[in-house]
Amino acid sequence: MAANTVGTGLEQRWRDILSVHARTMCEIDRVLHPHGLGASDFEVLDMLATEAPEVGDHCRVQNLVGRVHLSQSALSRLIGRLEKDGLVERSMCVEDRRGVWVALTDRGRALHAEVLPLQRAALARMLTG
Repeated sequence: MAANTVGTGLEQRWRDILSVHARTMCEIDRVLHPHGLGASDFEVLDMLATEAPEVGDHCRVQNLVGRVHLSQSALSRLIGRLEKDGLVERSMCVEDRRGVWVALTDRGRALHAEVLPLQRAALARMLTG
């Protein structure tokens, strides 16, 4: 009986985590939508801004795969959309032809800087209190 109670407690904690995550992602989507971004778009821009902070810096797409909550194919499609919108640019890795570099464009950096306070405020609203 005790194991069942523990399991029930863990299940409820897990559901609570999922609920907070879903509500937070929806709120981030809501505040970023007027800027043409969703939560996953922002997440990739934010990681690139962190991993490649200077103009001309780039990051291997493979390094992002384990850090975003997307499959490799979904991440590739997202990067393709961001590239089409002029927010990132891709290039081939000379050292490893299978590798792909991705970098923020000036437009991507500017948009990231513009929406960063909105995303952080959404996080504060949803995760504090």
